[in-house]
Amino acid sequence: MIDEEKIAFYLSKFKTLQLSDLFAIFQLAKMRKLSAGDVYIKDGTTHRKLTYLVKGLIRVYNVNDSGEEITIQLYWEDQFFASRHNVILHQPSPYIFQAVEDTELLEVDYDEMQALLDANPQYSGPRNYFTLQMLTDSMERVESFILLSPEERYLKLLNEKQDIMSRVPDKYIATMLGITPVSLSRIRKRIASRHK
Repeated sequence: MIDEEKIAFYLSKFKTLQLSDLFAIFQLAKMRKLSAGDVYIKDGTTHRKLTYLVKGLIRVYNVNDSGEEITIQLYWEDQFFASRHNVILHQPSPYIFQAVEDTELLEVDYDEMQALLDANPQYSGPRNYFTLQMLTDSMERVESFILLSPEERYLKLLNEKQDIMSRVPDKYIATMLGITPVSLSRIRKRIASRHK
């Protein structure tokens, strides 16, 4: 489950919530464990779950017409995620969500969660916060491809999650940054030469 420190953080952030409100959500949640390589959401399926990543890494990717895997997103500890196609657009996911390493998740059925939130006004603040956070994350990703160079995108990723390079194969990082593994290697060499 979520540790006491994080529970205290959410209670301090959302003044309308009591500990009993958080436990009402936890009662809806189910723990799920995945081994490295397990697929959590298959492309073409409907998976109406909201997920909190307790431990591990999830890679979201697509296979293009050439058979090449393109990493869209990586999620790591303490992040919430869902298939936006499933929960917002009511469409099958065009992406595969796969565990990169052994992973523990807390998942909640989206429709059950919506019913709880609709019936209890004290959840409106957290609901708005997480909805806006997901929108902000998506917009930041789009903006980074427009405004930042590949090297700046790489440095931004390192700043967000320093140990990500030791946990994820280079080819996943490269496609997520919109570059080739060779370009990623050049970026690393350039950065290393500046720090000598």
